Amino acid sequence: MTQPFDICIRGDGIVGRTLALLLAQERLRVGLVSPIRPTNTADVRAYALNAKSRALLESLRCWPDALHATEVLNMQVKGDDGGEVNFSATELKVPGLTWIVDVPVLEAQLAEAVRFQPQIELLDAPQPAGLTVICEGKASSTRAEFGIEFDVTPYPQSAIAARVTCDKPHGQTARQWFSQDDILAFLPLGGPQGNSVALVWSVEHARAQVLLESGPAEFCQQLEAASEASLGQLTLTSERHAWPLQKAQAKRWAGVHGGKAWALAGDAAHNVHPLAGQGLNLGLGDVAALAATLREREYWRAVGDEKLLRRYERARKAEILTMGATMDGLQQLFSRKSLAWQTARNWGMNGFERSGLVKQWVARQAMGF
Repeated sequence: MTQPFDICIRGDGIVGRTLALLLAQERLRVGLVSPIRPTNTADVRAYALNAKSRALLESLRCWPDALHATEVLNMQVKGDDGGEVNFSATELKVPGLTWIVDVPVLEAQLAEAVRFQPQIELLDAPQPAGLTVICEGKASSTRAEFGIEFDVTPYPQSAIAARVTCDKPHGQTARQWFSQDDILAFLPLGGPQGNSVALVWSVEHARAQVLLESGPAEFCQQLEAASEASLGQLTLTSERHAWPLQKAQAKRWAGVHGGKAWALAGDAAHNVHPLAGQGLNLGLGDVAALAATLREREYWRAVGDEKLLRRYERARKAEILTMGATMDGLQQLFSRKSLAWQTARNWGMNGFERSGLVKQWVARQAMGF
């Protein structure tokens, strides 16, 4: 009996919808499992997307306008004892270092594109298919169904996300502060003239609970101190959301289990610390690689061919492992509390700032060029 779908995608977030649209372009029949989700809380997330991710979403006509995809022209990173690294789009001769994208707007555009794509059918529950792709995020409930081991190493931190307006305009600058206990990032929102930011504040679990329970004014006072009052007085404009941080890695990212072919993409396959804002870029890199692997397959290979799926796994593993190790190393470096470690890491930041071509190469890699 012929299966109704070539691909069944479990998870209809940004990664799942992007994959569905890419595969539909290849004339594959796609079932996208779209569970009903509660809508009683506002989504405060914003992602930093690089040039490669932007090009991918533009190819699907799902790139938000300038008001909801704020171009970052400068980036300032400060350590806890005088260390500082700065990046400039002008110096690197690129149009933008990254773009801060409003998640609800991007998700809405992808959902609209899916709705008008006849090769995609929305499903309430998984259906049989030649290949199942799991894009359910780090808390995937179906990895175990395919016998997938997921190694998790918790960090002693939670991330707090919220949005604030600022007395001063952000000037299209992303800002980040590293200290012994915290990592704080301000991501500019609202276009070139905007004066609001999305924040991601990684703090130890106990402090996260205190910050979540504090009143809006007290929370903003703590935030102004952590950000060195760089944007003046801050006003909280959203709810605060928090989640525990972890490093995680699936043992395998594709294969065949019990006669069923499967692949992982996005946070269902790997989790990295959010300190460099690369999580969604890695997930979109996964779906671009998987779509390319299926598009370029030999005419006689099925979409669930195990050797074909190994190609996808090999194509992604090196980048993911390198990025994960780098993020973990930075998190560990800034969690050391001794004076010797503090001196070493700030000396290293200042040395990197003066490294010329090395700094440019690292920046261009992160930007997707």
